[in-house]
This record gives sequence, C-alpha cells and structure tokens, in this order.
Amino acid sequence: MEGTTMNLKEAFRYQNKLQSLLDEAQGILDCDANVTKVANTYLRHKVMPEAEDETVMDVAQTEYAEQITDIARFMLYLLEEKSRLFAAIRKAKDSLDMDMDSEVSLNAARQSIARTFKRMNDLRSSEQLLSGGGTGYRFNAEGNQISYCCDVKRVTTINYDRKVIHAALSKLNRQADETSNRLDLCLVTSKVDYTVPFDVNASFAEAFEIYLENVQN
Repeated sequence: MEGTTMNLKEAFRYQNKLQSLLDEAQGILDCDANVTKVANTYLRHKVMPEAEDETVMDVAQTEYAEQITDIARFMLYLLEEKSRLFAAIRKAKDSLDMDMDSEVSLNAARQSIARTFKRMNDLRSSEQLLSGGGTGYRFNAEGNQISYCCDVKRVTTINYDRKVIHAALSKLNRQADETSNRLDLCLVTSKVDYTVPFDVNASFAEAFEIYLENVQN
C-alpha cells in the first residue's frame, strides 16, 4: 500500500489508471480465443488405416489463458476499487469551499465565449476594390441588351460596440484565470482518503500479480 491520502490531482490520475487496467482486462476477456479452448483433431486414421489421429490445441492469444477466471475476478476487484475512489473523490470535493464540477463547467463556458469575443475584438473595418467584380446590363446602339462588368467597392464595418466586447473579453479572461488558479490550488491541496492497492506506474502484469498475492494471503 502506498499511503492513505492523496490530492485530487493524484486521485484523478489514479482513476485513469484503474480504467486503463479495466480496459486491458476486458480486452482479454472479449477475445473468444482467450476464453475458450479449441481442439483440432486430424482424423488421419480414416484416410490411412496405419496412421493415428492427432489432436492439436489452438494457441491461446494471451499469457493469461490459464487464469481467465482470475482475470474476471480481477475486473470485479478493479470495479470495486474505482467505486471506492469515486466515493473518496466525492467526499474530498464536498469539503472544498467551491463547487469544483460547476466551476469547471462554467470556466469552460467563459473560455468558449472569450474565444468568440476575441475574434470579434480583432475584427477591423476595411475597404477593398474588387476589379471587375460586378456585372450589369445595358442597351447598345442597336437596342439590344448586353452585359458589362464594373469594379465593386466593398466596405466592411463592424456591427457592434467594440468597447462593450473589449470590456467583456477582459472581464471573462480575468474570471477564467482566477477560477483556473483556484481550481489548480484545490487539486494539489485537497485530501482524498484512499489507499492505493498498487503503484500508479505498475504494469497490468504487476497489478494482477499484487492482486493475486493479496487474495492468497
């Protein structure tokens, strides 16, 4: 065991670790070649009376072929650990002076709106001449209608109060930065009451081995 407490940042990382182990275990069990044994019997005696039939087993796709039931139990164990960690994370969040999940969602909305306002704030009025960009029709000396081309002066102006957008952008950026700093502080100063069963850097084989040792003891 690595200890009984961690911060939220470490807890989220361990949460991902448990999920990756679950995914790997499930991948093993989802393969029929791993959870079944296939025997191929070559009926040579039917063709040649002097020959003997031969049975050959298909090669398993995993090194855990003889431990499939244990892998299934390991999956259930990891699921229980994930549930325990979720409960510990929820308890740690409840003890904070801010609603972390809501603030994360709000900050994402602030940053999204800020990106739109920044694009608007960066827009400038402009004028350009499009040579031959326009067409029209006129009657010639014979009275026939003919088309002609003309230049087009295109003037683009902003259709909003730049001062309002600029002020709102500054406020949103300030609020987002302040909230991000508070969230970062919560991640490293919080206490999550959870004992890890194996190191976060342990491989699947190492974690499975530790699980088997603990079960046997």
